[in-house]
Amino acid sequence: MGEPLFYGSVHLLFYRQEEVLLLKRKNTGFMDGWWSVVAGRIDGNEEVVSAAIREAREEAGITIEPSQLRVVGVMHRKNTSSEWVDFYLLVDSWSGTITNAEPHKCEELRWFHIKELPDNIIPYIKKAIERNHEHMWFESHGW
Repeated sequence: MGEPLFYGSVHLLFYRQEEVLLLKRKNTGFMDGWWSVVAGRIDGNEEVVSAAIREAREEAGITIEPSQLRVVGVMHRKNTSSEWVDFYLLVDSWSGTITNAEPHKCEELRWFHIKELPDNIIPYIKKAIERNHEHMWFESHGW
């Protein structure tokens, strides 16, 4: 029996009317050229909401208060060599203008209609976007 190795990440779900904010990954070594959401690994000694606030600032250049976030889903995801516990947070509101604050890792930030998502969206991100966020959800992916 192998020792489990879990990583944690946060994924921020920004919606406006019928659109969702996506970013196109580049120079990261993982799914470059594919669309995702503002996201990142939880640093050591960091709480989920704090990690989401940090990632929003680092990647989209905006400020989010803890009260403006809700955890709406959890995904247990398996990659080739690692396991992840992903937390999906719905962003109710924010301060500032969304901008590509990491152009070295993000080719583009763009709003997409939720019924017209790009073909090259990361599959587990697409699953999360399509979930009902009125109630907490759980999903396994890659098993």
